[in-house]
Amino acid sequence: MQSKIAASVSPAHRSVWVRLRTFIILRWVAIFGQIAAVSITIRYLGLELNLGLCFLAIGLSTVVNLTAMFVYPRNKRLSEDQLLKMFLVDVSQLAFLLWLTGGLQNPFSLLLLVPVAIAATVLELKRAVFFGLYAIVVTSLLAIFHKPLTTVNNEILEMPTIFVFGFWAAIVIGIVFLGLYEKRVTSEIQSMSEALLATQMALSREQKLTDLGGVIAATAHELGTPLATITLVSSEMVDELEKGTDLYDDACLIKEQADRCRDIMHSMGQAGKDDLHLKYAPISSIVEAAAEPHINRGKTVHIEFYPSTLNQPQPEITRQPEIMHGLRNLIQNAVDFSSANVWVDIKQQGDTITVKIIDDGNGFPAHLLDKIGDPFVRDHRQDPERKSRPGYEGMGLGLFIAKTLLERSGAEIGFVNGCDPFLVDNERPKRCGAIVEVCWPTEKITKTNAQTHQGLGENQPISV
Repeated sequence: MQSKIAASVSPAHRSVWVRLRTFIILRWVAIFGQIAAVSITIRYLGLELNLGLCFLAIGLSTVVNLTAMFVYPRNKRLSEDQLLKMFLVDVSQLAFLLWLTGGLQNPFSLLLLVPVAIAATVLELKRAVFFGLYAIVVTSLLAIFHKPLTTVNNEILEMPTIFVFGFWAAIVIGIVFLGLYEKRVTSEIQSMSEALLATQMALSREQKLTDLGGVIAATAHELGTPLATITLVSSEMVDELEKGTDLYDDACLIKEQADRCRDIMHSMGQAGKDDLHLKYAPISSIVEAAAEPHINRGKTVHIEFYPSTLNQPQPEITRQPEIMHGLRNLIQNAVDFSSANVWVDIKQQGDTITVKIIDDGNGFPAHLLDKIGDPFVRDHRQDPERKSRPGYEGMGLGLFIAKTLLERSGAEIGFVNGCDPFLVDNERPKRCGAIVEVCWPTEKITKTNAQTHQGLGENQPISV
């Protein structure tokens, strides 16, 4: 699933996000705005403009818009190359208008920032950088080459050079800052969106498995009585019928098949149970069920409950899919990176239930320790541990999913290392690797007093 999510955020899979219709509408707004600006300038501000060239530039933009409307369908979505071409056309048309109307001395030169900000949002990094550089080049050329603004009395309106330089510097800095800011924010939003999608997929899968286990458990429970009756009756028939007769053989066959049905339902019921009797279970049982797929993988998993007082009973917690999947993912990660042992310590102190997962590996990379729990965090270093697991493509998505699901159940999660990573082997303690601590408020996942003393009620039909 991680590889699928990684592929979904690659540039090749992000190229059809923006509709052509959106660009057409925005361009019509720009066209009418340019017409209004030119008209007001001529009529009310007393400036002399080359109306032929100005309306030629606006007309070319109009032709491009009309062509796009009639050539492409309304639901056309643009690839990144097409988006880049659209941005280049828009900036070039705006730059031509600014060249005709004073260059950077025209206050509307600020509009050069708009397409840069939008491009940083929708284009991948290389294309966004290329477009940003193009905008900077255009801005620099406009600072040097442009037709000066003149009044109807042939007076030239020109600002001091230092002001023009200041406007150039402000626009260039704005292009760089807005581009980096938009790209960074958009990248984080995209990563979080894809990671949350992966979390929902994982939770949905875990919920389906839990529901399937409940159906199997309910089926086994409901069929238990009729199968027991068939077995009893067939056993009495076998005792009473004469051996060697057809009826005797039929009775033996019925008994044999009834026993087989019972064994099948029993084995299927081991996949998971979610009936009313097991809605709550001791926390060590929940942890053992979560760790079961990773117990026989060549590493030793030690699961231990440490009571805070003598004879303290284990708390019974809810069998939530979020808790099961989150703990399973954390234990899997510990087993993957441990040398030989993984310890899962369970404690209840006061109003807090804590599950601490510790391994004897090398721990979390120190430079990523403050980023653990964020999605799509990669360790680009080529260390021996990565080479020993060539099929592993670590992105931090598994830990993000586990953290999100456990926090949904009310938990707080912390990530630390068991010792200083610069210690030599003979100085490292036994539990020297990564430590993940999951803490729940007791009332979030345990029975209330009312639930403890109330009956289970009647069995309800299970639907999936």
